[in-house]
Amino acid sequence: MRQLNSRLSILDIWVDPVTKVEALERVRDFLISGNRPHSIFASNPEKNFSVPKDPELYDCYKNADLLLPDGIGVVMAARKLYDAQIERVPGAEFIFDICEFASVNDFSIFIYGAKEEVNKRSAEILADRYPTLNIAGRANGYVQEDKMEQLVAEINDSEADIIFVGLGSPQQEKWFSDWSGRLNNIRVVQGIGGTLDTIGGSVRRAPEFWCRHNLEWFYRLISEPARLKRQRVLPIFAYRVMKEWLFRTKGEIGRLDG
Repeated sequence: MRQLNSRLSILDIWVDPVTKVEALERVRDFLISGNRPHSIFASNPEKNFSVPKDPELYDCYKNADLLLPDGIGVVMAARKLYDAQIERVPGAEFIFDICEFASVNDFSIFIYGAKEEVNKRSAEILADRYPTLNIAGRANGYVQEDKMEQLVAEINDSEADIIFVGLGSPQQEKWFSDWSGRLNNIRVVQGIGGTLDTIGGSVRRAPEFWCRHNLEWFYRLISEPARLKRQRVLPIFAYRVMKEWLFRTKGEIGRLDG
């Protein structure tokens, strides 16, 4: 289990106070000096409400090796509550950073998740983008439970160092919890949610302007109104963060006055 001394508690979840460069340095350490699969999951405001409700998911996050500051809400909360030097590291972008690092340093990857055509197309796109990247294997996200042993054997036979698991949350975290102990060579497991759909499918990420100004969440909302149900927790999250900040500020003032 990862040491939590540098991890920040943001309301009911956690985040690692890292920049993209620092996050990639952690991945390097996992690959070079690690002797087990290391989990990388995304931390964002939505997770603050979903993770505590599921004990298994909660344990996955608590014991994760790297919790990326995926959402701007978490980044702003970390800065407000801890004055942390932190920047947004979207999981949908971090997969490319890992692939670039792997291609240069001779580490291989396995791609697991999404529909067959999307999975296949994603592998082709990554291969085109990183010609020296070793894609040791891939499998779509519709493997039945009675075939999971076979999939794990395939992953082991591939001798891949890294696996990207795109099953969505909480399925991908629970897959790691159930099967990580059976992965022989894997050293990095990144849960990537629906990222394969943005790489090889029909789902578009927000244009650069929206991403650069940390408004990707708003772009996705107006592009996919059905996300309103999920994103309605954002103002609640912001309110709770401000309430926590005021509580801490009041306590600090009280100590100074005393």
